[in-house]
Amino acid sequence: MFKRTLGTSTVQITPILMGTWQAGKRMWVGIEDADSIKTIRAAYEAGITTIDTAEVYGEGHSEQIVAEAVSDVRDRVEYATKVFANHLKYNQVIEACERSLKNLKTDYIDLYQIHWPSGSFNSEIVSIEETMNALNHLKQQGKIRAIGVSNFSSVQLAEAAKYGRIDSLQPPYSLFWRQVEKDAMPYCIENNISILAYSSLAQGLLTGKFAPGHKFEPEDNRSKNKLFQGENFERAQQALDKLRPIADRHNCNLAQLAIAWLIAQPQTQAITGARYPEQATANAQAAEVKLSAAEVAEIDRIGRIVTDHLDDNPLMWSWE
Repeated sequence: MFKRTLGTSTVQITPILMGTWQAGKRMWVGIEDADSIKTIRAAYEAGITTIDTAEVYGEGHSEQIVAEAVSDVRDRVEYATKVFANHLKYNQVIEACERSLKNLKTDYIDLYQIHWPSGSFNSEIVSIEETMNALNHLKQQGKIRAIGVSNFSSVQLAEAAKYGRIDSLQPPYSLFWRQVEKDAMPYCIENNISILAYSSLAQGLLTGKFAPGHKFEPEDNRSKNKLFQGENFERAQQALDKLRPIADRHNCNLAQLAIAWLIAQPQTQAITGARYPEQATANAQAAEVKLSAAEVAEIDRIGRIVTDHLDDNPLMWSWE
Protein backbone atom coordinates (compact mmCIF):
# COMPACT_ATOMS: atom_id res chain seq x y z
CA MET A 1 0.00 0.00 0.00
CA PHE A 2 1.31 3.47 -0.88
CA LYS A 3 2.10 5.78 2.02
CA ARG A 4 1.36 9.40 2.80
CA THR A 5 3.30 11.91 4.88
CA LEU A 6 1.84 12.64 8.32
CA GLY A 7 1.42 16.42 8.42
CA THR A 8 4.86 18.00 8.01
CA SER A 9 6.64 15.26 10.00
CA THR A 10 9.04 12.60 8.75
CA VAL A 11 6.49 9.88 9.60
CA GLN A 12 4.97 7.99 6.66
CA ILE A 13 1.58 6.38 7.25
CA THR A 14 -0.79 4.20 5.25
CA PRO A 15 -4.06 5.84 4.09
CA ILE A 16 -5.91 3.07 5.92
CA LEU A 17 -4.95 2.48 9.56
CA MET A 18 -5.75 -0.44 11.83
CA GLY A 19 -7.86 0.74 14.78
CA THR A 20 -7.60 -1.28 18.00
CA TRP A 21 -10.15 0.09 20.49
CA GLN A 22 -11.86 -3.29 20.40
CA ALA A 23 -8.59 -5.09 21.26
CA GLY A 24 -8.74 -3.43 24.68
CA LYS A 25 -12.03 -5.33 25.27
CA ARG A 26 -13.55 -2.70 27.60
CA MET A 27 -16.87 -1.37 26.19
CA TRP A 28 -16.94 -4.21 23.66
CA VAL A 29 -18.50 -7.66 23.88
CA GLY A 30 -17.15 -11.05 22.76
CA ILE A 31 -13.59 -9.99 21.90
CA GLU A 32 -10.87 -12.64 22.22
CA ASP A 33 -7.17 -11.74 22.44
CA ALA A 34 -6.17 -14.49 20.01
CA ASP A 35 -8.54 -13.05 17.39
CA SER A 36 -7.27 -9.52 17.98
CA ILE A 37 -3.64 -10.59 17.53
CA LYS A 38 -4.41 -12.49 14.31
CA THR A 39 -6.47 -9.55 13.01
CA ILE A 40 -3.76 -6.93 13.60
CA ARG A 41 -1.24 -9.25 11.96
CA ALA A 42 -3.57 -9.79 8.98
CA ALA A 43 -3.90 -6.02 8.57
CA TYR A 44 -0.10 -5.71 8.50
CA GLU A 45 0.24 -8.54 5.98
CA ALA A 46 -2.39 -6.88 3.77
CA GLY A 47 -0.36 -3.65 3.70
CA ILE A 48 -1.76 -1.63 6.62
CA THR A 49 1.37 -0.69 8.55
CA THR A 50 -0.02 2.12 10.73
CA ILE A 51 -1.75 0.96 13.93
CA ASP A 52 -3.77 3.25 16.19
CA THR A 53 -4.30 2.50 19.88
CA ALA A 54 -4.57 4.35 23.21
CA GLU A 55 -3.65 3.95 26.86
CA VAL A 56 -7.34 4.01 27.85
CA TYR A 57 -8.31 1.06 25.60
CA GLY A 58 -8.53 -1.56 28.33
CA GLU A 59 -6.01 0.35 30.48
CA GLY A 60 -3.06 -0.57 28.26
CA HIS A 61 -4.39 -3.96 27.17
CA SER A 62 -4.85 -2.87 23.55
CA GLU A 63 -1.27 -1.56 23.40
CA GLN A 64 0.01 -4.88 24.75
CA ILE A 65 -1.99 -6.79 22.13
CA VAL A 66 -0.56 -4.57 19.37
CA ALA A 67 2.97 -5.40 20.59
CA GLU A 68 2.11 -9.09 20.72
CA ALA A 69 0.94 -8.93 17.09
CA VAL A 70 3.68 -6.93 15.39
CA SER A 71 6.67 -6.20 17.65
CA ASP A 72 8.79 -8.58 15.54
CA VAL A 73 8.29 -6.20 12.58
CA ARG A 74 8.55 -2.97 14.61
CA ASP A 75 10.85 -1.33 12.03
CA ARG A 76 8.12 -1.75 9.36
CA VAL A 77 5.11 -0.45 11.31
CA GLU A 78 4.03 2.93 12.68
CA TYR A 79 2.55 3.11 16.16
CA ALA A 80 0.01 5.82 17.00
CA THR A 81 -1.19 5.93 20.60
CA LYS A 82 -2.85 8.47 22.89
CA VAL A 83 -2.67 9.96 26.37
CA PHE A 84 -6.08 10.26 28.06
CA ALA A 85 -7.75 13.44 29.40
CA ASN A 86 -6.94 12.55 33.02
CA HIS A 87 -3.17 12.49 32.38
CA LEU A 88 -2.50 15.91 30.84
CA LYS A 89 -0.30 17.51 33.53
CA TYR A 90 3.38 17.66 32.60
CA ASN A 91 4.57 14.74 34.75
CA GLN A 92 1.47 12.68 33.96
CA VAL A 93 2.13 12.96 30.21
CA ILE A 94 5.74 11.82 30.70
CA GLU A 95 4.63 8.88 32.86
CA ALA A 96 1.82 7.90 30.48
CA CYS A 97 4.25 7.88 27.56
CA GLU A 98 6.66 5.64 29.49
CA ARG A 99 3.82 3.19 30.21
CA SER A 100 2.80 3.16 26.54
CA LEU A 101 6.42 2.58 25.45
CA LYS A 102 6.59 -0.38 27.83
CA ASN A 103 3.21 -1.79 26.71
CA LEU A 104 4.18 -1.44 23.05
CA LYS A 105 7.66 -2.94 23.71
CA THR A 106 9.34 -0.11 21.84
CA ASP A 107 11.64 2.84 22.53
CA TYR A 108 9.73 5.34 20.37
CA ILE A 109 6.14 6.13 19.36
CA ASP A 110 5.60 7.43 15.83
CA LEU A 111 2.54 9.54 16.69
CA TYR A 112 1.53 10.50 20.23
CA GLN A 113 -1.89 12.12 20.55
CA ILE A 114 -3.93 13.94 23.19
CA HIS A 115 -7.00 11.69 23.23
CA TRP A 116 -9.59 14.22 24.48
CA PRO A 117 -9.26 17.89 25.42
CA SER A 118 -8.58 18.75 29.06
CA GLY A 119 -11.81 18.79 31.08
CA SER A 120 -13.47 15.99 29.09
CA PHE A 121 -15.22 13.32 31.20
CA ASN A 122 -14.95 15.59 34.27
CA SER A 123 -11.16 15.51 34.13
CA GLU A 124 -9.12 18.28 35.75
CA ILE A 125 -8.56 21.37 33.60
CA VAL A 126 -4.89 21.60 32.58
CA SER A 127 -3.54 24.34 30.32
CA ILE A 128 -2.74 23.16 26.79
CA GLU A 129 0.61 24.93 27.16
CA GLU A 130 1.61 22.58 30.01
CA THR A 131 0.57 19.48 28.07
CA MET A 132 2.33 20.64 24.90
CA ASN A 133 5.52 21.41 26.87
CA ALA A 134 5.61 17.76 27.95
CA LEU A 135 4.93 16.52 24.41
CA ASN A 136 7.64 18.80 22.97
CA HIS A 137 10.08 17.45 25.58
CA LEU A 138 9.26 13.84 24.60
CA LYS A 139 9.77 14.77 20.95
CA GLN A 140 13.16 16.35 21.66
CA GLN A 141 14.17 13.15 23.48
CA GLY A 142 13.19 11.06 20.44
CA LYS A 143 10.56 9.13 22.41
CA ILE A 144 7.83 10.41 20.07
CA ARG A 145 8.22 11.43 16.43
CA ALA A 146 5.07 13.52 15.92
CA ILE A 147 2.34 15.14 18.03
CA GLY A 148 -1.38 14.83 17.30
CA VAL A 149 -4.70 15.63 18.93
CA SER A 150 -8.04 13.84 18.92
CA ASN A 151 -11.59 15.16 19.41
CA PHE A 152 -10.39 18.80 19.26
CA SER A 153 -12.41 21.60 17.67
CA SER A 154 -10.73 24.03 15.27
CA VAL A 155 -10.43 26.57 18.13
CA GLN A 156 -8.76 24.00 20.42
CA LEU A 157 -6.50 22.90 17.56
CA ALA A 158 -5.35 26.46 16.87
CA GLU A 159 -4.69 27.01 20.59
CA ALA A 160 -2.56 23.84 20.83
CA ALA A 161 -0.65 24.84 17.69
CA LYS A 162 0.59 28.00 19.45
CA TYR A 163 2.84 25.81 21.59
CA GLY A 164 4.22 23.30 19.09
CA ARG A 165 3.71 21.56 15.78
CA ILE A 166 0.50 19.51 15.54
CA ASP A 167 0.71 17.00 12.68
CA SER A 168 -2.65 15.27 12.98
CA LEU A 169 -6.25 15.57 14.14
CA GLN A 170 -8.24 12.44 14.93
CA PRO A 171 -11.98 13.21 14.72
CA PRO A 172 -15.04 10.98 14.28
CA TYR A 173 -15.55 11.10 10.52
CA SER A 174 -17.39 8.92 8.04
CA LEU A 175 -19.91 9.24 5.23
CA PHE A 176 -22.58 9.26 7.95
CA TRP A 177 -20.81 11.57 10.45
CA ARG A 178 -19.28 14.72 8.98
CA GLN A 179 -19.18 17.60 11.49
CA VAL A 180 -15.41 17.89 11.03
CA GLU A 181 -15.95 19.16 7.46
CA LYS A 182 -17.66 22.28 8.81
CA ASP A 183 -15.31 22.90 11.72
CA ALA A 184 -11.71 21.69 11.78
CA MET A 185 -11.13 20.40 8.24
CA PRO A 186 -10.52 23.85 6.66
CA TYR A 187 -7.93 24.59 9.38
CA CYS A 188 -6.24 21.21 8.77
CA ILE A 189 -6.07 21.79 5.00
CA GLU A 190 -4.62 25.27 5.46
CA ASN A 191 -2.00 24.09 7.98
CA ASN A 192 -1.10 20.72 6.43
CA ILE A 193 -2.45 18.69 9.34
CA SER A 194 -3.39 15.10 8.54
CA ILE A 195 -6.92 13.99 9.43
CA LEU A 196 -7.08 10.46 10.85
CA ALA A 197 -10.78 9.60 10.76
CA TYR A 198 -12.03 7.31 13.52
CA SER A 199 -15.30 5.38 13.36
CA SER A 200 -14.74 5.59 9.61
CA LEU A 201 -17.38 2.89 9.06
CA ALA A 202 -19.76 4.53 11.56
CA GLN A 203 -18.95 1.68 13.97
CA GLY A 204 -20.00 -0.92 11.39
CA LEU A 205 -23.21 0.78 10.22
CA LEU A 206 -21.63 1.44 6.80
CA THR A 207 -20.96 -2.29 6.30
CA GLY A 208 -24.71 -2.79 5.78
CA LYS A 209 -24.75 -5.83 8.04
CA PHE A 210 -27.05 -4.41 10.74
CA ALA A 211 -30.69 -5.01 9.86
CA PRO A 212 -33.59 -2.88 11.17
CA GLY A 213 -34.40 -3.82 14.75
CA HIS A 214 -30.82 -4.81 15.65
CA LYS A 215 -30.13 -4.47 19.37
CA PHE A 216 -26.64 -4.27 20.90
CA GLU A 217 -25.91 -5.61 24.36
CA PRO A 218 -25.93 -2.80 26.97
CA GLU A 219 -22.16 -3.19 27.60
CA ASP A 220 -21.45 -2.60 23.89
CA ASN A 221 -20.66 1.09 23.34
CA ARG A 222 -22.69 1.02 20.11
CA SER A 223 -25.91 0.68 22.12
CA LYS A 224 -25.43 4.43 22.81
CA ASN A 225 -24.43 5.41 19.25
CA LYS A 226 -26.90 7.98 17.92
CA LEU A 227 -26.64 6.62 14.37
CA PHE A 228 -28.15 3.30 15.44
CA GLN A 229 -31.21 5.01 16.97
CA GLY A 230 -34.66 5.68 15.46
CA GLU A 231 -34.89 7.82 12.34
CA ASN A 232 -31.10 8.10 11.98
CA PHE A 233 -30.93 4.32 11.58
CA GLU A 234 -33.84 4.29 9.10
CA ARG A 235 -32.21 7.00 6.97
CA ALA A 236 -28.95 5.07 7.05
CA GLN A 237 -30.74 2.04 5.58
CA GLN A 238 -32.12 4.22 2.75
CA ALA A 239 -28.64 5.55 2.02
CA LEU A 240 -27.09 2.06 2.06
CA ASP A 241 -29.65 0.89 -0.51
CA LYS A 242 -28.52 3.70 -2.83
CA LEU A 243 -24.82 2.93 -2.25
CA ARG A 244 -25.12 -0.78 -3.12
CA PRO A 245 -25.23 -0.32 -6.94
CA ILE A 246 -22.06 1.83 -6.81
CA ALA A 247 -20.27 -0.84 -4.76
CA ASP A 248 -21.42 -3.46 -7.26
CA ARG A 249 -19.93 -1.42 -10.12
CA HIS A 250 -16.56 -1.58 -8.38
CA ASN A 251 -16.88 -5.22 -7.32
CA CYS A 252 -16.40 -4.14 -3.73
CA ASN A 253 -18.49 -4.28 -0.57
CA LEU A 254 -20.18 -1.33 1.16
CA ALA A 255 -17.41 -0.98 3.75
CA GLN A 256 -14.72 -0.80 1.05
CA LEU A 257 -16.75 1.84 -0.82
CA ALA A 258 -17.14 3.95 2.34
CA ILE A 259 -13.39 3.72 3.07
CA ALA A 260 -12.49 4.59 -0.54
CA TRP A 261 -14.75 7.66 -0.36
CA LEU A 262 -13.19 8.76 2.93
CA ILE A 263 -9.55 8.50 1.82
CA ALA A 264 -10.48 10.52 -1.28
CA GLN A 265 -11.35 13.50 0.97
CA PRO A 266 -8.72 16.24 1.51
CA GLN A 267 -5.93 15.31 3.97
CA THR A 268 -7.94 12.30 5.16
CA GLN A 269 -6.92 8.79 6.23
CA ALA A 270 -9.34 6.13 7.56
CA ILE A 271 -8.88 4.27 10.84
CA THR A 272 -10.72 0.96 10.49
CA GLY A 273 -11.37 -1.42 13.35
CA ALA A 274 -11.79 -5.14 12.75
CA ARG A 275 -12.61 -8.10 14.93
CA TYR A 276 -11.47 -10.87 12.56
CA PRO A 277 -8.58 -11.26 10.08
CA GLU A 278 -10.78 -11.44 6.97
CA GLN A 279 -12.33 -8.04 7.89
CA ALA A 280 -8.89 -6.42 8.21
CA THR A 281 -7.81 -7.88 4.87
CA ALA A 282 -10.98 -6.63 3.17
CA ASN A 283 -10.51 -3.15 4.70
CA ALA A 284 -6.99 -2.99 3.25
CA GLN A 285 -8.33 -3.81 -0.23
CA ALA A 286 -10.35 -0.57 -0.16
CA ALA A 287 -7.12 1.23 -1.11
CA GLU A 288 -7.49 -0.36 -4.56
CA VAL A 289 -11.00 1.06 -5.15
CA LYS A 290 -10.58 4.07 -7.43
CA LEU A 291 -13.58 6.43 -7.51
CA SER A 292 -14.11 9.09 -10.17
CA ALA A 293 -14.81 12.68 -9.10
CA ALA A 294 -18.43 12.16 -10.19
CA GLU A 295 -18.74 9.05 -8.01
CA VAL A 296 -17.20 10.82 -5.00
CA ALA A 297 -19.83 13.57 -5.46
CA GLU A 298 -22.65 11.03 -5.88
CA ILE A 299 -21.63 9.16 -2.71
CA ASP A 300 -21.40 12.53 -0.93
CA ARG A 301 -25.01 13.32 -1.86
CA ILE A 302 -26.21 9.91 -0.67
CA GLY A 303 -24.45 10.36 2.68
CA ARG A 304 -26.36 13.59 3.23
CA ILE A 305 -29.60 11.57 3.49
CA VAL A 306 -28.25 10.84 7.00
CA THR A 307 -26.06 13.81 7.87
CA ASP A 308 -28.45 16.62 6.87
CA HIS A 309 -30.65 15.62 9.82
CA LEU A 310 -27.91 15.54 12.49
CA ASP A 311 -27.09 18.42 14.82
CA ASP A 312 -23.60 19.91 15.21
CA ASN A 313 -22.68 17.95 18.35
CA PRO A 314 -19.49 16.08 17.38
CA LEU A 315 -20.02 13.37 20.04
CA MET A 316 -21.45 10.28 18.38
CA TRP A 317 -22.64 8.61 21.60
CA SER A 318 -25.42 9.67 23.93
CA TRP A 319 -23.27 9.10 27.02
CA GLU A 320 -24.52 10.73 30.23
